[in-house]
Amino acid sequence: MEPINFIDVTAENVEEMGVFCIKNKKAPGYLKKVSWFKNKLNKGLRIILIKDDQGKEIGFIEFIPSELAWRPVKATNFYFIQCIALFGKAMRNQNLGTALLQQCEAEAREEGKFGLCTLSSDGPWMATKEIFVKNGFHVVEKKDRFELMVKAFAKDCQLPKLSDWNAEQQKYKGWSLVYSDQCPWHEKSVIALQESAAMHGIPLKVVRLTSPEEAKRAPSGYGTFTLLRDGKILADHYISKTRFENILKKEIQ
Repeated sequence: MEPINFIDVTAENVEEMGVFCIKNKKAPGYLKKVSWFKNKLNKGLRIILIKDDQGKEIGFIEFIPSELAWRPVKATNFYFIQCIALFGKAMRNQNLGTALLQQCEAEAREEGKFGLCTLSSDGPWMATKEIFVKNGFHVVEKKDRFELMVKAFAKDCQLPKLSDWNAEQQKYKGWSLVYSDQCPWHEKSVIALQESAAMHGIPLKVVRLTSPEEAKRAPSGYGTFTLLRDGKILADHYISKTRFENILKKEIQ
């Protein structure tokens, strides 16, 4: 494995260090993500970047105290991993994902956490469950396409649980798009879907989640991006304008 450097990103230095996924610091999604990252509601939120010897960013992990996770999960005194990613297939064969998880685990143990938890899925998502299984995580609950994975340090602790996001879906009537600024790609998708909906005369109601509590009551497992029509999920991850228009063709036949 090539020499790598771990870079600690906090609310104090995020504007300088960046948020990995979007490099253009003038992009609307980048600016929204930085503002979200610095929000006092996200106390304890962390990003750890990994860079090579030339300073190139090659991966990151984002985690937060589980009580403040922007996912429909109930957990106390865990760290919740909201995202983990590596850039390029070659990087994925160098155990860099494991190195990031080990950094997160070391901090969790130092802070006296009960363990780590996250969501995995075989659909559009940050990672499949293999990287977590490899590092000692176990599936404790499954709903729809999502799996709640936990690595508990204490045998007698209360394990995390999934919220009932299916019950939340019925609260949304008509065309609804529910999202937050947790992912920098959401802003681009939201703008594209709003423009397309207007062009097709679709009354799309857009709801922006502004707190972890709202995200925990989200209508899908992804939590921070859901497209619905009359309580039916049409997409539970950010999508392109083309994908949205394909959905429209099926829904308004």
